[in-house]
Amino acid sequence: MRILLTNDDGILAEGILALARALRPVAELTIVAPDRPRSASGHSITLHEPVRVHPVTLAEGIPAFATNGTPSDCVALALKDMLEERPDLVISGINRGPNLGNDLTYSGTVAAAMESALLGTPSFAISVASYADDAPYEPAAEFARHLASEILLHGMPPQSLLNVNVPGVAAGEIAGVRVTRLGRRHYPARVHRRTDPFGRAYYWLGGDPPEDVLEEGTDVKAIAERCISITPVHLDLTHYDLIPEVSTWGLASKPQQRLAGEPATDNP
Repeated sequence: MRILLTNDDGILAEGILALARALRPVAELTIVAPDRPRSASGHSITLHEPVRVHPVTLAEGIPAFATNGTPSDCVALALKDMLEERPDLVISGINRGPNLGNDLTYSGTVAAAMESALLGTPSFAISVASYADDAPYEPAAEFARHLASEILLHGMPPQSLLNVNVPGVAAGEIAGVRVTRLGRRHYPARVHRRTDPFGRAYYWLGGDPPEDVLEEGTDVKAIAERCISITPVHLDLTHYDLIPEVSTWGLASKPQQRLAGEPATDNP
């Protein structure tokens, strides 16, 4: 099988190397990743400057490519230009730190898998739910290898991907595997206002640990109980149940009537 690897922690990150080590015996790998950490870059793409690619050699002589682009750029470059044959699967990770609940909207790791799904190639994102320096990547890498074979066996629906989080503990301490829905995380003080020596305000965004809502069936609860979480994600963000209600809001009048303050009417 042919697999494309990418991440948002950068080409020299420990997680992508662990993933490559686990998959090399069973797959033909191409590695394309940002040349520096691009965490929390979301589904951004580079529009206003050139994106460049250069070859690098990872530990153990593993060949790879680094770019100055975002994780989504890496996937688009590989699938649309760099690869002569489309891969069977794209794997993004292994991310350092969890990607749970509404973290998905910020995550460059998940966004790379989204880009692959948009371009028609099955994908999953995988993260170790720990920021500890000694958090093991091998359990996540081995699980990624197993999951890759299952995806190739069963396939994935269009416009979908899997978001995987693995507890940051040794393999023997993992309690199981759960298929979950997205949970909820609350960041109590995401913006920190400070003052520089000249009296001007500046800000640090983030930094405080989140408060997790431990609801049954969620990815957040699974990780709290040391289980691997697999969350199927679909890229259609439409809130279908809200369509009938919004349709009753009297919005069918002509835009110029609204701007002029005229009474709304549904007449043509």
